[in-house]
Amino acid sequence: MPAAPKPEILAAFEGAKGFMPVGEGLALYEAAVEAGRLGLPLLEVGTYCGRSTVLLAGAAREAGVTAVTVDHHRGSEEQQPGWEYHDPATVDRELGVMDTLPTFRRTLHRAGLEDHVVAVVGRSPQIAAFWNSPLGLVFIDGGHTDEHATGDYEGWAPHVAEGGLLLIHDVFPDPVDEFTGQAPYRVYLRALESGAFTEVSVTDSLRVLRRTGSGI
Repeated sequence: MPAAPKPEILAAFEGAKGFMPVGEGLALYEAAVEAGRLGLPLLEVGTYCGRSTVLLAGAAREAGVTAVTVDHHRGSEEQQPGWEYHDPATVDRELGVMDTLPTFRRTLHRAGLEDHVVAVVGRSPQIAAFWNSPLGLVFIDGGHTDEHATGDYEGWAPHVAEGGLLLIHDVFPDPVDEFTGQAPYRVYLRALESGAFTEVSVTDSLRVLRRTGSGI
């Protein structure tokens, strides 16, 4: 039977600001529970306001490990003013730029999960460049340009431990989704073609892969 989050964790996820549908969230949680058995941290790239972080943190708490979430908190391309996914409530009124960090912190506090998450504020490639610890799970859910998606993959996939899981979100094979999901799709194909990862499951736009070989 698939692992399922406790009702209060699922409620916190559903109540948080963000875009991940429930079905994908449940698949994320199930993968995080499995990966947590390796006894290693679970890391996501792309925190936004903490919707998916709630599920990773819930799974990390159950496994006795730590969830790590990486984001500069200034929003990705499609979240900027004038774009489809922009939310004016995330704009810092004094600076006039996006800042999702305060909303994220409120999300974790309300969910009672602050002690199970380490939030790293900065740009993914810069952080990945000095990261030197193996990870049980890497969840790529950051920017949707080739530059950002490829940077996240090249920066973090090498740290997925043997038997660990690599999750890629917003994978849309249809070329009509060039701006929202083609870059993650290309990264997903690269991971499969590398021979380092084997597909475990597909849930809508979420792909779950397991490290079964070396390299990226």
